[in-house]
Amino acid sequence: MFAQCAQWYAGQLLEQSTITLDATDPGLMFGATTFSTLRVYDRRLDAPLTQWAAHCDRLRQTREQLGLPQPDWVAVETGARLLADRYPVLRVTLFADGREWVMGRQLPDQLDRKQAQGIVAWLAREPQYRRAIATHKTGNYFPCWLALRAAQTQAIDLGTGPEAATEAILIDQNDRWLETSTGNLWGLRDGVWYTPPLGDCLPGIARSHLIRQLQRAGRPVVVDRPWTADWVDQLEAIAYSNSAVEVVPIHTLLDRGDHRRFEIAPVVDLQSLYHA
Repeated sequence: MFAQCAQWYAGQLLEQSTITLDATDPGLMFGATTFSTLRVYDRRLDAPLTQWAAHCDRLRQTREQLGLPQPDWVAVETGARLLADRYPVLRVTLFADGREWVMGRQLPDQLDRKQAQGIVAWLAREPQYRRAIATHKTGNYFPCWLALRAAQTQAIDLGTGPEAATEAILIDQNDRWLETSTGNLWGLRDGVWYTPPLGDCLPGIARSHLIRQLQRAGRPVVVDRPWTADWVDQLEAIAYSNSAVEVVPIHTLLDRGDHRRFEIAPVVDLQSLYHA
């Protein structure tokens, strides 16, 4: 039986909510870790939508490109399988020396409502919100955390009471939209789905899955068009994706005291394709 808070660290199942790190651990001092967050479907790592192999492959490639040693992949999978039976979301973290840490959590609060009704997002314009090593998931997510924290202080009343922003949209020095604080962006224009090009944003597992699903359905999808400030003004609908939330519409964007509304209905099509 698992304790209330079970996790896996360095080859051991820990029935507790804490781990012990050396005070000089690079992961603690510099955020020197790599990680991936996945949603477990049917309590199985081998369920197709869990995409366990894709998450491991991305972690493996990140380790290679950053010159970090590979972990004991058998230990990683052992811990993940144990926790997949209990938690719907797993975060697999690898320390600089290859130690593995697998922890579980529940799905985000009110996810069904957010998927159906959409959310408010805030445009994070300040340079401190730009992510370091943007093409990899490393432990240095401080800019994203700051952007999300700032977004949550912004709210708008659309007639049903104040609604706070729950995502931040990150941009580059040229005001091109890149991604959100926790996922990849999607936009609909003239019946075509777009997602920002890679290079300054993360190659998300959910992003790759949606691109494949759109292509298999014979639907046009554009992945190499920069999201410039004037171009995004023409978008009819926007959403964000990640492996935990799948696809969530953004119904309102807050920016410098102003706001813009987007359609929600078109995003249902993208949500359906995720499970097709």
